[in-house]
Amino acid sequence: MFKLKLDSVKFVSPKKMMFRVMLWLMVSCTVLLLIPPNVLAVLALDKFVPEHAQFVGLGLIISIAYFLSQLINLGLDESIRHLSDKRVIETIEAKVNLLDPAERALVREFFLQGATILTLPQNETAVKSLLNACILEKLGNERHYAIQGPTADYKIAMKARMYLNRDVLRLPAGEPSQEEMQSLIKARPQFLNGLVQNRKHAA
Repeated sequence: MFKLKLDSVKFVSPKKMMFRVMLWLMVSCTVLLLIPPNVLAVLALDKFVPEHAQFVGLGLIISIAYFLSQLINLGLDESIRHLSDKRVIETIEAKVNLLDPAERALVREFFLQGATILTLPQNETAVKSLLNACILEKLGNERHYAIQGPTADYKIAMKARMYLNRDVLRLPAGEPSQEEMQSLIKARPQFLNGLVQNRKHAA
């Protein structure tokens, strides 16, 4: 029981606690300033409120200023997020128009294998370039090999998917023929061929 109470205390963050305190301060000060005198008399507050009116008013000003600052911070956060998303989209659009053969083949591999996640070498130039351009997203699961070098799991970023159509990736319309598939396989970067072969051996 005692442990449960401690866990519940941990869940109350200082930010939430401050919000609650300021909310109660604002409500209390507003009620004290707006409540009719006859009600104050019934509550035995008819002398307290006039004598401490400056503190009640100050408490109301402080609480209102706190909530205004929170609104401003929220607006700033949204503006920063919007600008960041816009910058990411611009980076993706610029990169999609300038994909080199290795980068195009790397993105195409997700579609050829029908895989959402691929394990790729982190030090390859194409992987680094697509990661910096926000087209690939690293998921973790990093492994280090003496010969092959470090690898990690990657997926195509959600914001980039709408820009990666068949024309951009130079995929044939519909199901590729045997000749088209062979041509796509030949266009794979060397490190992808090694990974596919290793995957087949592992299977």
